[in-house]
Parts: sequence; structure tokens; C-alpha cells
Amino acid sequence: MKTPCNLEAFMKGLKSRNPIQTEFHDAVQEVASDVIPYLEENARDWQEGCLLERLTEPDRVISFRVSWKDDKGNVRVNRAWRVQFCNAIGPYKGGMRFHPTVSESVLKFLGFEQIFKNSLTGLPMGGAKGGSNFNPKGKSDDEVMRFCQSLMTELHRYIGPDTDIPAGDIGVGAREIGYLFGQYRRLSNTFTGAITGKGLSFGGSVGRTEATGYGAVYFMREMLATKGETLEGKTALVSGSGNVAIYCVEKLIALGAKPVTLSDSGGFIHDPEGFNAEKLAFIKDLKEVRRGRISEYTEKFGGEYHEGKRPWAIKADIAFPCATQNEVDEEDAKTLIKNGLTALAEGANMPCRLDAQHVFRKNILYAPGKASNAGGVAVSGLEQSQNSLRISWSLKEVDERLQNVMKSIHETCSQYGKTENGTIDYVKGANVGGFVKVAGALTQCGIV
Repeated sequence: MKTPCNLEAFMKGLKSRNPIQTEFHDAVQEVASDVIPYLEENARDWQEGCLLERLTEPDRVISFRVSWKDDKGNVRVNRAWRVQFCNAIGPYKGGMRFHPTVSESVLKFLGFEQIFKNSLTGLPMGGAKGGSNFNPKGKSDDEVMRFCQSLMTELHRYIGPDTDIPAGDIGVGAREIGYLFGQYRRLSNTFTGAITGKGLSFGGSVGRTEATGYGAVYFMREMLATKGETLEGKTALVSGSGNVAIYCVEKLIALGAKPVTLSDSGGFIHDPEGFNAEKLAFIKDLKEVRRGRISEYTEKFGGEYHEGKRPWAIKADIAFPCATQNEVDEEDAKTLIKNGLTALAEGANMPCRLDAQHVFRKNILYAPGKASNAGGVAVSGLEQSQNSLRISWSLKEVDERLQNVMKSIHETCSQYGKTENGTIDYVKGANVGGFVKVAGALTQCGIV
């Protein structure tokens, strides 16, 4: 049996095989720093070496050109990818992201994270991620449709309900999912659950839009309960203003907390009085219907708009970074703790940089995204189940299942993240807990 190498040597080899892919490097290092010591301590439990090396190498990376025609008749070209990382415990599962910053490195980072996130849910889903450097902002519905149809014409060869099930992500909402699924259905001549996040009229699940935001709040509730605390009366910082952030705020309000911030790429708003149902309804219309700027909020309800800034200097009890990766750095982390922060749950994928994570892990209750934002993919898995059974569950049924999944993830993190002083290291718990299930499947299936 080959025993794991030390972290430094492992990362040196990974970086040499994947040069320049810094986002991927950070994601792997975060996991490897916990998994390598675990493997060394439990070497007798594993009959097959090289498990982490196998997990950091995707099964395949599919890269292809997407040609489409804009409304002026010009032929435009974008690049797209699908990174199918590991299907040891089930079909590949992960979102599609449309954004100018999408690259192979970003998708490998997201796909690698997805392996562990999906494993933690307890559902039979492997890890994958995909996307394109196409920017849907400012594009007409017809342009988005033509792009999605062109992309799916190529992608459909590599996906399916028992192979790989894409979903939405940044830049891929209900409109894009509808166009993608419509083209898949036309090309495959089948109506199957090959894509999740669909509209309710054609196989989607109630609660999917809310799931990631709700799930992050449910996980925070479980963390606070270990300290004998609740969400009631807690002041909360939330970044972002997409589905995750909006529904995080909605659930925080419902459970008695006081969310006071939201943001977009232009800056953030701070309402010291906190958001309520009326204010949230305005934000939903602003961001989900009119696709306006978050700064418009202050024109109607007051508060402050901080242009070009993020909300991490505002005093609060708890925080939910729900915008994008690397939005919280070391200085932000120190400022948050100095201002009294006691707990943070990631709503986005790895929004805290590694240096910020180190600060949080030593000082507060800190939940990594692979644990706290797993609610979205969990309900995607539930959508797959409903599609297979040709049934639809009620919102109450889906929400109960979501709460059970988040509670189960917390229990797994608690089991594998216990420290010598009796506290819970949720990052270690998520990394090791997610790894153990996938590694067990890899070992039992032989060298594949």
C-alpha cells in the first residue's frame, strides 16, 4: 500500500500537473490539509493507496466551441467546458455557470468541491461542474436561447439521467435552464431528468430556488444549537443579491434574525433596521424581475449604499457570504471577529480565501460551503428522484427533507471534526466526512 506523501510534496506535484490554475490549487489544498493527516493516522483502514491523487484528477475534461448568432446577425464564439470529476457514488452532478470569469481552473475548483458536497448530502451523486465564458447580462432572450441551443447541441453527447445531470449556477437561471432542457429534449427525443432546476410546469421541484439559501440558514441553526443559542435576535450580514442571498435573508427573517446587508457587483446596502417582508419583496422584484442594481433599495427605504465595497466592516453576530469565491480575505476576517462575529456559514462556493479560513477556524463557528451550501444540490437530487418516480412533492415535504439533509451533514461534520478540546472543526469534518464515503466507493470498486 502506498502511504500518502506530506502536504507540501503533494501540492508541489499537483501544481506542476496543473500550472496557473490557482483556484483549483486553493480548493485542493484546503481539502488535502485535512485528508492527508487523516489518511496517515488511519492507514490500516485503507487497502488502496493514491486515493487523494485519484480524486484530484478529473475523469475527463470536455472543452468545446460554442458558435451562435447575435441579434445583429454577427456570429459570436465562446468557449465552454464540462468537468466530470468523480462518479464513484453516483452520476456526475453539478451546475453550469455562465460568466466572463469562467475558466478551466474555476470549473475544476468547483467540480472538486462538488465531489465532497454531494457526498455529504448522503444522496447518490458524483461531482462535476461546467460552464462558459458567455455573459448573459445585456443579452436578449433570443440571443440567450440561440447560445444555449448551440451549447447543448454539443453537450448533450456527454450527459443524461444516469450519466451526468447539470443544473443552474451563476448566470444560469430559469430562463437558461429552460432553453438548455428544451434543446436536450429535442436532440435526445426523451423527457428525462437530465437537467435539474427546471420550471415547475415541466418537471422542476418546488423549493429548489430557495434551497441553497434556506439550507445555509438551517446549517447555521445547527451550529448555534451546539452552543445553546438560536437565531432569534441575531444581526446577520449577507452578501450577494441572487437566489442564495435573497432566500437566505427570507429564512433569517422567518426564524427571528435581523439581516441588514445585501450586495451586488457595484457595492452593498446597509439597513440598520433590518429587512422585513415588504423590503424583501421589493428586492426580489428588483433583482429577479427588473434585474436592477441593489443601490435602488436606498432610494425607497433609506439606509446606506457603499459603492465598490463589501459588507464585512459592519458589526454583526453572524455572516453569510453568498456572492462568489474569494470575497472574504484575511483582513476582512479579522475585522469581522473584532466586531463581534461569532459564526459564519458560506452560502457561495469557497467565498473565504484560505488565509481568511485559517482565522475563522481558530476563533468562531465556521461552516465551509461544501457543508453549508449543500442544500441546493440536495434539492436537485430530490428533483431527480421526483422525475424518476413521475411524482411531485409539496413544498412542506421538500423543506422537511432539506432540513433533514442539513442536519445529517452537521452530524457528519461533528463526527469527523471533533477536536481535542471538544470543539468542532467544521472544515475538517466536511473534508474528511465527504472523503471517507467517496474513498470507500473507490476502494471497493477496484482501480478504475
